[in-house]
Amino acid sequence: MQTSRTRIGSTSTPALPKSFVYGENPHQKAVLYGQFHRYFLQLHGKELSYNNILDLTAAAALIAEFEKDAPTLAILKHTNPCGVGQGINLLEAWNKAFATDRQAPFGGIIATNKVLDADCTAAISEIFSEVIVAPDFSREALEVLQKKKNLRLLKFLRPLSEASRFDVRSVGADSFLMQERDLKTTTRADLKIVTRREPTPEELRAMLFGWRVAKHVKSNAIIYAGEDRTLGIGAGQMSRVDASRIAVWKAGEAKLSLKGSVVCSDAFFPFPDGLIAAAEAGATAAIQPGGSVRDAEVIAAADERNMAMAFTGVRHFRH
Repeated sequence: MQTSRTRIGSTSTPALPKSFVYGENPHQKAVLYGQFHRYFLQLHGKELSYNNILDLTAAAALIAEFEKDAPTLAILKHTNPCGVGQGINLLEAWNKAFATDRQAPFGGIIATNKVLDADCTAAISEIFSEVIVAPDFSREALEVLQKKKNLRLLKFLRPLSEASRFDVRSVGADSFLMQERDLKTTTRADLKIVTRREPTPEELRAMLFGWRVAKHVKSNAIIYAGEDRTLGIGAGQMSRVDASRIAVWKAGEAKLSLKGSVVCSDAFFPFPDGLIAAAEAGATAAIQPGGSVRDAEVIAAADERNMAMAFTGVRHFRH
């Protein structure tokens, strides 16, 4: 198996495995194996750590969902999205993504689906980021960002869609699991509207935007979204209601209104309470997989509140 060199993205002959400065924690050593350098070229900064690589690949997988969209920017921390936004340019996308959460992005990962330009660079330079990954960087952007010695800059060399369709993960006990990567995409044609009220065009766009983000949030995942931005994100909770409460709280902290938003749940609502909480927070529509034994109760709760709801038939658990 091919191994990485000290400099990720080097095109010279691979060297023997070399430990990074630190792994997940400073007392842990780590070595990267495989084809990483075929997908990313490091343009600046210190060597990537274990955590950097996990965050970077999570960011790359998320932004790949928006590869052909309008300018889109995602901010991640500990592999979870802090905010995702779209705009007529990356600066507008940044403003929407950063508005979702102005605290968590410190020391995070930024990914863009377009060449990072000077205007967006001026804005993101105001906070400390660990890694920025983009299809490319303008000359002006590089001049600014390369002055930051603790910032790592990486360029996409090829889309992650070209990577193997399998994931391999260590599960302890000297054992490994292999599974197909979650490459399922959802379009309008895949949605089953289960409520009396049909979603508006704006709600439909918000559903499909938020659903793509929810796929990349640790379960239990709840996203409140507009048609081109995240408004509140609740990640990794043992209870879906708690995930919703966190998302609502985060939106409140950011002073973002959830009135007219869409709530997106990576798995079905097991009880109506999660949907009712979303409606009380201001959501007017919901997107979820469906499949609960209490689907009828959840649909009834949506109808009572004049909400539109779509079932995708697909869940996106992420562990």
